[in-house]
Amino acid sequence: MRFRPARVAGSPQRLKHPDGFAITYRVAPLDMIGILIVSHGDLGRSLADCASHVLESDIPQLAWLGVAPGDDPDVIVCSAEALIGRLDGGDGVLVLSDICGATPCNVATRLVVPGRVACVAGANLPMLLRALTYRGEPLAAVADKALAGGREGVMRIAGKSHDAV
Repeated sequence: MRFRPARVAGSPQRLKHPDGFAITYRVAPLDMIGILIVSHGDLGRSLADCASHVLESDIPQLAWLGVAPGDDPDVIVCSAEALIGRLDGGDGVLVLSDICGATPCNVATRLVVPGRVACVAGANLPMLLRALTYRGEPLAAVADKALAGGREGVMRIAGKSHDAV
């Protein structure tokens, strides 16, 4: 299991994980929805890095948690809960996961707290960008926008004209 918050605003802090490794995070003072990506391997980190590239900025209150084969789901849940506690500036946290029914999504499902922590499966870059764009809205609205962004960002491209179908 690999985890780390990515570019969380505020002063640097360190958190010692029960397995002996430590993460560095920043306290989140901003009034916006925090976002945690729980995924297989480094997919969450890659999505966060791509979003930072597209938006040309560091992204506050965004973290990822990578799940490796053989990871204990109970340990992953504890790690995710610690990250959520640091990402939540008071407005809640949206958890994005990759594949519904797989271990990362099963972990994410255990994190849901109505009105405080919402979860959307099927994470992709359009979904993350939409969530980041609307994260000043209430949690339920951000979850709906993320879902719409993920769905609308998937399309078949026909021919050399690059027309979307």
